[in-house]
Amino acid sequence: MFTAATIRQFHPSDTEAAVALWETCGLTRPWNDPRADIARKLSVQPELFLVAEIAGEIVGSVMAGYDGHRGWMYYLATDPEHRGRGIGRALVAEAERLLEGIGCPKAQLMVRSDNAAAQGFYTGLGYELNEVLVLGKRLIADA
Repeated sequence: MFTAATIRQFHPSDTEAAVALWETCGLTRPWNDPRADIARKLSVQPELFLVAEIAGEIVGSVMAGYDGHRGWMYYLATDPEHRGRGIGRALVAEAERLLEGIGCPKAQLMVRSDNAAAQGFYTGLGYELNEVLVLGKRLIADA
């Protein structure tokens, strides 16, 4: 029997557990400091940074934001030992609910092109592939 996860707002004391989760899930990159990402997020719409918790353990996360035009989700992660229990779906649903509640008309996210499992997960939630390129320019170097 599965224990249901509690979805709640991220607290600064969750930082190390979230970083460990992201590392376990392969979401971190050498050029992105995840602790800096967390600090930045806590300064802008911290209520849109969510974690899933079971028995005091962080087993999932999602970081969302709304720029006035579109909502975005990042760092969606579920601990591999807890996958298949609906935690990722619940995190996305709660992020979508919060985004819609502040007037966001559309949620978007980025998935690495070689991550077929994530692509399948999101299409199963109703997300569609948009034929666009995402361009980026680093303004502040983390590493």
